[in-house]
Amino acid sequence: MANEEDDPVIQEIDVYLAKSLAEKLYLFQYPVRPVSMTYDDIPHLSARIKPKQQKVELEMAIDTLNPNYCRSKGEQIALNVDGACADETSTYSSKLMDKQTFCSSQTTSNTSRYAAALYRQGELHLTPLHGILQLRPSFSYLDKADAKHREREAANEEAASKAFSFAAGDSSQDEAEEDVKQITVRFSRPESEQARQRRVQSYEFLQKKHAEEPWVHLHYYGLRDSRSEHERQYLLCQGSSGVENTELVKSPSEYLMMLMPPSQEEEKEKPVAPSNVLSMAQLRTLPLADQIKILMKNVKVMPFANLMSLLGPSIDSVAVLRGIQKVAMLVQGNWVVKSDILYPKDSSSPHSGVPAEVLCRGRDFVMWKFTQSRWVVRKEVAAVTKLCAEDVKDFLEHMAVVRINKGWEFILPYDGEFIKKHPDVVQRQHMLWTGIQAKLEKVYNLVKETMPKKPDGQSGPVGQVSGDQRVQVAKRQAQQNHALLERELQRRKEQLRASSVLPAVRIKEEPMSEDGEEEEEQGAEDEQPMDTSPGGGLHSRLANGLPAARGAGGDSFNGHPPSGSAGTPVARELKAFVEATFQRQFVLTLSELKRLFNLHLASLPPGHMLFSGISDRMLQETVLAAGCKQILVPFPPQTAASPDEQKVFALWESGDMSDQHRQVLLEIFSKNYRVRRNMIQSRLTQECGEDLSKQEVDKVLKDCCVSYGGMWYLKGTVQS
Repeated sequence: MANEEDDPVIQEIDVYLAKSLAEKLYLFQYPVRPVSMTYDDIPHLSARIKPKQQKVELEMAIDTLNPNYCRSKGEQIALNVDGACADETSTYSSKLMDKQTFCSSQTTSNTSRYAAALYRQGELHLTPLHGILQLRPSFSYLDKADAKHREREAANEEAASKAFSFAAGDSSQDEAEEDVKQITVRFSRPESEQARQRRVQSYEFLQKKHAEEPWVHLHYYGLRDSRSEHERQYLLCQGSSGVENTELVKSPSEYLMMLMPPSQEEEKEKPVAPSNVLSMAQLRTLPLADQIKILMKNVKVMPFANLMSLLGPSIDSVAVLRGIQKVAMLVQGNWVVKSDILYPKDSSSPHSGVPAEVLCRGRDFVMWKFTQSRWVVRKEVAAVTKLCAEDVKDFLEHMAVVRINKGWEFILPYDGEFIKKHPDVVQRQHMLWTGIQAKLEKVYNLVKETMPKKPDGQSGPVGQVSGDQRVQVAKRQAQQNHALLERELQRRKEQLRASSVLPAVRIKEEPMSEDGEEEEEQGAEDEQPMDTSPGGGLHSRLANGLPAARGAGGDSFNGHPPSGSAGTPVARELKAFVEATFQRQFVLTLSELKRLFNLHLASLPPGHMLFSGISDRMLQETVLAAGCKQILVPFPPQTAASPDEQKVFALWESGDMSDQHRQVLLEIFSKNYRVRRNMIQSRLTQECGEDLSKQEVDKVLKDCCVSYGGMWYLKGTVQS
């Protein structure tokens, strides 16, 4: 308040907006001039403009009588530009540089914030500027002088050449014929559309286009000319009634918006209609059918309860059910938007250019597969639909999430509540899916016997049993089959420990035969009975670190400890050593593992329980029980590796972010003895569904592999 009292308002000035010259008024900015001279005092000889480019050239006279003017320099410049002979094309007809050209350039492209003000009789009149041009001296006469100099040099050389030819007598007809040169005629190829666009956008083309625009010559009127006085009146607001000044009569908020308007970029970014980010207020102003269509098109998959909550409590559920069936299909109790809504007629794939009809058919196949099972394999879909991987991935991302080493799982849980509450809708949708299934069978030549069917009386979702569940069932069956043998094995071990104490500490060499049956050892050191289980020995039940039930249909207990020995103190101590070892080194051969175990024994105090004797079989079973898997690396036939060096074990899951990458890498080496890096990189990118960084690939290679001769091997398998 004190500051306002110290600075009182002295005078109020009315502001008027004049528009008569709003689209014609330019501001010219001249170079620095002497204080005693105005540009109106200097005669303007000529002026011209290129309207499209807003380019102006002014030709102004130079005061040659001024004491600061150097006459000798002016004569030298005129001589260099025009030469000794003066004609009508000469730049300086007086043989003296007596004029100068100024060329304009735009200072800013946005002049909406600038205006010219004229104060008269207590009123301030504002006229918006259409452009601001800076005038700078043009030195094009120097280019003309250089061109004249080159022309004179060329003329002198030509005259000297002719004089030399005449002196040498080189004027005969035979010699003249030798000067004839061959001309090669070339025809330009038709220009493509892309080449034409590049040429049009090039700097040379724009310069040529600017040069082709004709000059429009102007007439200059001085400051005191009557025409200038007449035009200057247009800088004043013409209407006294204030009709022309309605734009200045604004409310404070409107006036603030005029002073600080929003940028054009922000205005363009605002969506005109509901898009991916919907405004519920705008959405609810639309008809119910349009609301359902927009929601389903953006969300893709939605339970009916969520849809009702978005539409509001006042909406009738019967009307929503009637509308949802027009734009979506029922899959596992949830609603999935129809394919023709996402891919309308006359559209095509952004990846492959495939028409919308083919895309809809492929997506319907994916939706139908999810009505039969919770899981879908992308490669199977691509093989049936013959679509590119990007299109198939788009289909799956609409309604599923990827699970490592399992496939794509439907994104929402089975909605049994909706199924029980609306049996009539479920029956109608079942009939629609039956028709779609018949169409897919005809188009894709599907065999009916191989297509999954829903068991009679099934009330829950179809295909709920996953691959992991089937593996777990197989493992439990394998444990039950081996229970008797493991109990007998434990009993014999206890008898041996009670009857004798082994004097030596070593890991026994007990080879495991290829057919799965252990060769019966003769002597007092035999601790293991021959494997007579129905499924064969341990080696036959392990294929590439994966349960044999996936391949040959046999049982497996890979990754699970024998039921009879897992709880003994020796087994627990051995398992702790194995787990700690594989946490440090993810891949080990049996030979290297035994070496590390012997070093571990040497560090233990005398009388430790591990000195009771550990066999090869027990060590391998403990490795498998610790979450590791055996990798059957295909060694070359002429390999010099021993049997223990050919048995490779790897930690399958360690709980870190690299488990997925390591599993893919181990699967690669289960089929290849050595691999190039680019193959590993491409396979990791394909299986993991993401572009891996170089650091991630380097980490998994460092953990599991070694490089030799430009190739990568699993640790311990390379033979130098």
